[in-house]
Amino acid sequence: MDIKNNHKNKPTDKQEQSDKISHTAFKPKTNEELNKEDPSRQNRRQATEKELNHPLHGVKLAQILERLVTYYGWKYLADRVNIRCFIYNPTMKSSLGFLRKTQWAREHVEDVYMDMLEEDEYNSFMEKKTN
Repeated sequence: MDIKNNHKNKPTDKQEQSDKISHTAFKPKTNEELNKEDPSRQNRRQATEKELNHPLHGVKLAQILERLVTYYGWKYLADRVNIRCFIYNPTMKSSLGFLRKTQWAREHVEDVYMDMLEEDEYNSFMEKKTN
């Protein structure tokens, strides 16, 4: 069985284009440019200053849970928020699924996250004060 390889080891056009794109600087579009492209964007309500300054603004539930698990660990979360997905065989997938479906549990986890942020803020303040 004799098979000839007629393929040349050249990058395809798509690869060459992606190489050119990756070497250029990325310039994000302004709101005005985005509104010209999609006029329905203009109808969206803009976030208020109070909402923009809220610590949970723009933070996804997955990010909150990852930070809490890294900071405290599953055992502390299980003690603090008494839900089965934290106590028995805790995983990110099962916990996120439950928290997305259950409002009261999500609120408890957000409260723990807010406490963690306050604790971090206090600890950094004390470190600056002692130095």
